[in-house]
Amino acid sequence: MILHTMEALLRDSDSSAILGAFSSALERSDEAPFWRQKSLPFCEAILSVLIPLREQKLLFDPEGNHHSKLTSELFIRWCDLLSLKTLAFTLANSNKEGKLVRTKLDTTLCAVYEPIDLEILGRYLSGYSVNLENEMVDFPITNYNLHIGMTTLITKILEGK
Repeated sequence: MILHTMEALLRDSDSSAILGAFSSALERSDEAPFWRQKSLPFCEAILSVLIPLREQKLLFDPEGNHHSKLTSELFIRWCDLLSLKTLAFTLANSNKEGKLVRTKLDTTLCAVYEPIDLEILGRYLSGYSVNLENEMVDFPITNYNLHIGMTTLITKILEGK
């Protein structure tokens, strides 16, 4: 039941509805409060860019392949901290160019690219020592490992476990 609900929410709902469902699922989980407190802002950061991409029909995976809808699987793919960092730089470059760049999408088939607000994602990433000025600068491995734990929890929620 949760899986169906989360799939429908990811496909059709706004960030607040999706975050509300995540929050409810986290509250019902037997996970330590530490994980619950870390996971919701992580989801919010991801959704802050995926929902606008979904609305523009410009969803893509970390390899740049087009996706027609936001699914649990696609959401989980963006839970990887390195992929999320790359997404932030891709969207920042796209905002500068006025079109989606660094993907395999045929942007001639879409209407006008609307710049994506990167404030929530940028604030989140900088809070985990991700350098937003230079894409080649690494972040601490401990932050990457922390996100692996959060991804495991998010995956369980999306799978309805």
